[in-house]
Amino acid sequence: MSDIEAINQFQKSYNDFKLEIGKVIVGQDEVIKNVLISIFSGGHCLLVGVPGLAKTLLVQTIAEALGLDFKRIQFTPDLMPSDIIGAEILDENRQFRFKKGPLFANIILADEINRTPPKTQAALLEAMQERSVTAAGNRYDLAQPFFVLATQNPIEQEGTYPLPEAQLDRFMFNVVLNYPTLEEELKVVRNTTSEKDVKLNKVMSGSQISQIQTLIKKIPVTDNVTEYAVKLVAKTRPNTEYSHEIVNQFVSWGAGPRASQYLVIGAKCHAAINGKFSPDIEDVKSVAIPILRHRMVKNYKAEAEGLSIENIINKLL
Repeated sequence: MSDIEAINQFQKSYNDFKLEIGKVIVGQDEVIKNVLISIFSGGHCLLVGVPGLAKTLLVQTIAEALGLDFKRIQFTPDLMPSDIIGAEILDENRQFRFKKGPLFANIILADEINRTPPKTQAALLEAMQERSVTAAGNRYDLAQPFFVLATQNPIEQEGTYPLPEAQLDRFMFNVVLNYPTLEEELKVVRNTTSEKDVKLNKVMSGSQISQIQTLIKKIPVTDNVTEYAVKLVAKTRPNTEYSHEIVNQFVSWGAGPRASQYLVIGAKCHAAINGKFSPDIEDVKSVAIPILRHRMVKNYKAEAEGLSIENIINKLL
């Protein structure tokens, strides 16, 4: 199969996948699109939204439609690194063996990731970057494909541990879920207060996702698109050669090189799901906000003036 045929096939599979998810999840089209782009690009995704917006249900539905091994980890203040990675135990033959934790699955739902202390959050760093974990001096490879989809509640911050910048940077996308429209909420209430039982079909396998990830990487990108992505990230860094005036005024910290990489790979995937064989600048713009949102830190002046990171990114675009 040629790459052009493969992209056409991927576009069809993506549309089938969205239809399948739509059997359970009402609305949230942009959210679903961004989560799927992060999966097909080999990235991780942070979902931020108030309780009751079906963040957990969305992840469970995606895992079911993909036919992948899925584990949910409820992050709590007393959770230890060994609770998610696993630990050495003494078996009946008085030999130490490694008992794998819930991290050994294809899709990990890190529910309310900011409710656990930093040392447990840090246990995810190696897994997210290297796709492996180290325990008792031994390295264990994780299942492939491997994705972390984490959720966070933005309104209740008491007793939480904000994710450090190094960990936030591991997430390709920071996706914000908003309230549904009145029509969508009516549909949700009708669906969830009846005996309607939805059966999901498996649309893709793990090996097909790995093939798609390889295909996305092979998509060619013109020099002007790559330069646009890199210069866009450079503009987010205050008091540097390419920094934008609004950034110098309202931003204390900008995005790193990983943002440039994710902009290009995200633009490739965005182009492919729209049937294009190479991304253009509009594809970069389409994925810019969820990629840059969590990599820029506002200063006190922006807080005082009520300026959001999204306002600043839109000004750069």
